[in-house]
Formats: sequence, structure tokens, C-alpha cells
Amino acid sequence: MCVVCGCSDHPAQPAAPQVSPGASGDLHFGAGAARVSVPGMSQARAIQIETDILGANNRVAVRNRAHFLAHGVTALNLVSSPGSGKTTLLCATIEALKAHAPGMTVAVIEGDQQTSFDADRIRATGAPAVQVNTGKGCHLDAPMVAAAFAQLHTHHDHHHHHDDGHSLLFIENVGNLVCPAMWDLGEAAKVAILSVTEGEDKPLKYPDMFAAASLMVLNKIDLLPHVRFDVARCIELARRVNPGIEVIQLSATTGEGMAAWLHWLDHSLGHAHTHAHGHGHDAGHGHGHDHHHGHGHEHPHA
Repeated sequence: MCVVCGCSDHPAQPAAPQVSPGASGDLHFGAGAARVSVPGMSQARAIQIETDILGANNRVAVRNRAHFLAHGVTALNLVSSPGSGKTTLLCATIEALKAHAPGMTVAVIEGDQQTSFDADRIRATGAPAVQVNTGKGCHLDAPMVAAAFAQLHTHHDHHHHHDDGHSLLFIENVGNLVCPAMWDLGEAAKVAILSVTEGEDKPLKYPDMFAAASLMVLNKIDLLPHVRFDVARCIELARRVNPGIEVIQLSATTGEGMAAWLHWLDHSLGHAHTHAHGHGHDAGHGHGHDHHHGHGHEHPHA
């Protein structure tokens, strides 16, 4: 958790680290009141700093949410480890949406420590993209997203005069399954992308992220024959952390499962803009939805 570790200008207070050894001698530094250990900082001080910083972030997130609503924009926060295939999935999604929903405006905010490689890949599809480089930062925050959204509108205003509420903003967060979980950007939902080249136990190892996500996309399912990845177990562990999480299995490379993803995006647009229909619909939607999409793609070799 990065709220306090990134703040080097706070006066250090001598404090013994809060650590509780487990039965096997394992060390749990997240067992104190602040659930994080920062050298030289007391738990109380860590909690105070986190409260101040996240409070400031969340005030901006509330403003972002209002801006998105006013512009008829549904914003999705895409989170994952590095290398899960976020940008490849985004490029494939933008191309697929051209056929699936020709009138829809799609824009992207790209988060990385350095480089504009990913934003360049997005722009090659014709969609406007703003790259946000965080330097040493390990996540996007609400003020960064506010600045990037303003930038999109300055440069691409003529694209954005859609009053029908059909506008998608994909926010691709910095590759990291820890820190982005805590930072509200003003998005409608977090989408956690997990590639089958990673471990199926990721949802339990990074519970904060999977608890915060509305959808888990299992990506690169074309590689299932070549990897040891138990799809059913992965879904079971994700549900243990978040009983309501939806699951879609897809391959951005082969296109398998992309229809289910586009269907989910249609629904997220619907929920954001037609609350009466949206929420009533959602209530009965939790599990049926992913059995319909997800499990249909389960392979015998999973």
C-alpha cells in the first residue's frame, strides 16, 4: 500500500514496526491498525496520513464522477499486473466496437511510469488517448484522471458531442494489483484483467483488488493448452473474495469470448445512464450472467 511509503517529506517518528509472527514463523507486517508498516512511522501517524491523502483524492473522484455523468461518459478503470494484456485487449476492443457500435465514442487514459508506447498503440486504432506518466508513482489518482480528461476534451472536443450517453472512457491503470485498489478515480467500475499465464491464486493473493472489481476478465485463454492454470479454481477463489464478481473468459488475440465482453460493456453503459432499468436489471444479474458467459468457455484442459 503506497499512500504513506511514497511520502518522504513527513517527519519520521521512531516507532517499532507492527509485526506479528504467525505460527509458522511467517511475518505479517499488515497486522497493525494501519494494515501497513512504514519504517520510522507510528501506526497512528500512518492512519492519519492515509486518511488525509485518500480524503483529498476522493473529493476529486466525486467531481470526476459528476463530470463523467454530465458528459454522458461511462468510465471504466482497468487494473491488472504488468503483462496481462490490457493494452492488447483495449486495442482489440476499440476495433470490435467500430463494428458493434459504430456511433460510439471511445477514449482512453493510459497510465504508466514512463513512455507513451501504450498511448501510441491506442492512437493507431483512431481512438483519442492521453498518456499519464506517473514517474515513481505506482497508480493513477483522481487528480491525474481529472487533468487527463480535461486534456481529452481540449483536443478532441468535436468528437464528444454525443447526447445519447454512448461514450466510453477506458482508464488503463499502472500495472500493479496492490495500490490502484485504494484509489477511486471516479469510475463506474473496476475491471480486473488476469491472464492465464499468471497464477490462478491471484485473487486470494491480491484480495483488495478483486474485492473492488465488478468484473474479472480471464485473458489469453488461447494459451490454456500450454499453461497450468485451473480456470474453475481461479473463479472459485475470486468468488470467495467477492461473491458478486462477474467473470468473462476471452482471448484478445483469437477473439474468443469478445462478444461476451462487448455485451458486458453494453450493460455497463446502460447501468450508468438508465438507473431505473440499470439497477433493477443488475440485481438479478450477478451469477446468471457469468455462468452464461464464463463457464461456456471452460476448456477440458483448463
